[in-house]
Amino acid sequence: MAAKAGAAASFMFMLFLLNIASQAQLSPTFYDSSCPNALSTIRTAIRSAIASDRRMAASLIRLHFHDCFVQGCDASILLDETTSIQSEKTALGNLNSARGYNVIDKAKTEVEKICPGVVSCADIIAVAARDASAYVGGPSYAVKLGRRDSTTASRTLANAELPAFFESLESLISRFQKKGLTARDMVALSGSHTLGQAQCFTFRERIYNHSNIDAGFASTRRRRCPRVGSDSTLAPLDLVTPNSFDNNYFKNLMQNKGLLQSDQVLFNGGSTDSIVSEYSRNPARFRSDFGSAMIKMGDIGLLIGSSGQIRRICSAVNN
Repeated sequence: MAAKAGAAASFMFMLFLLNIASQAQLSPTFYDSSCPNALSTIRTAIRSAIASDRRMAASLIRLHFHDCFVQGCDASILLDETTSIQSEKTALGNLNSARGYNVIDKAKTEVEKICPGVVSCADIIAVAARDASAYVGGPSYAVKLGRRDSTTASRTLANAELPAFFESLESLISRFQKKGLTARDMVALSGSHTLGQAQCFTFRERIYNHSNIDAGFASTRRRRCPRVGSDSTLAPLDLVTPNSFDNNYFKNLMQNKGLLQSDQVLFNGGSTDSIVSEYSRNPARFRSDFGSAMIKMGDIGLLIGSSGQIRRICSAVNN
């Protein structure tokens, strides 16, 4: 038994060392010599997309999150279905929900024009999330670069590892811990939901059957989400400032105005109540922690060096 425990400890230590080594090879200046105009080119494409569709900011942040939680931050979420690839786009957490694929494709096309075969799709997703946050008033932060793209995707892993809208606090904390993220990281990252929207079927149970919900809030939300039908009708997670990156999400939770169950569990008498309360009072701390958590999330499961490839087209593996 002791030998098995020792072997497990050694394995975890090796994973830790590999993660540290991977992070050490990433740098915000990775493309300064090989493609000096990469970041400005990506930023132009992202700003243009959000200017024509404000909701795209939330979609791009979410796309980065859904990429990193499945196989790591490797752009596997962008791969289309083939005879050998099960696309993550059709996973339960992404189907008819995840957006922004075309925006990343557009940014990649523009970058390829100036630096063919240099900048990875995985890095473009990470930069796009940062630029989206900054464009709508959220924090900007230094994105570490040098990721490479996967040659595989996994719908099975996506179905198993992406958090669901009905999960408990304990389940969510466990999911994030498995990715090396703390409960505070999880709450900070959830703050980006202030920009998001949800489909009726994801919050119907909550607005009709839950007791920990503000009565007036539930009544308002029922107008666009009947007990039957309108499953795909969208509603903003934050009714007050749906187009601005602020800390109103946390204020809503403290008033039992979280639209999704997986949001309200963050403030429901559990271990994360104090973090939600802190962020509701201190927007500067929330912004700082959000940036730090995004950087930390961007280190999950990296492909670097000679691993993976630099895809020429983000939706397909190079021949």
